[in-house]
Amino acid sequence: QVQLVESGGGLVQAGGSLRLSCAASGSILTLNVMGWYRQTPGKQRELVATSTKSGSPNYADSVKGRFTISRDNAKDTVYLQMNSLKPEDTAVYYCHADILVRPATVGYWGKGTQVTVSS
Repeated sequence: QVQLVESGGGLVQAGGSLRLSCAASGSILTLNVMGWYRQTPGKQRELVATSTKSGSPNYADSVKGRFTISRDNAKDTVYLQMNSLKPEDTAVYYCHADILVRPATVGYWGKGTQVTVSS
C-alpha cells in the first residue's frame, strides 16, 4: 500500500514562511508528477504547484514568485517552500503523486496538512 504523508503545516503571520514536505512510501516503482493542491471550505480543490519527474515546475498564478516546489527522488519526497504568505493562502494543503505501482500508474493523495495565515 502506497502512502503519502504531509508535514510542515501550521499557523504563521502574514509575511511569514512555511515549508511543507510530502514523503511517499510503499511499493513504489517510479514517482512521476508530484504536486500540491489546496482547498478551503466551500471551494473546489485547486492546483498550487506541480513538479515533473525531472523537476520541471509549474505554479498557479496566485503563488508565482512566492512558492517553490522541489523534489528529492532519492527520498521519494516533494517539498513546497512557501514565502511571503498571505491570509488568502489559508487552506488545507494536499500532496498528490502519480506513482507507478505495478501494473499501472495510480494517483495518490495525502491526507492534507492545515496552513493558517493570520493577518
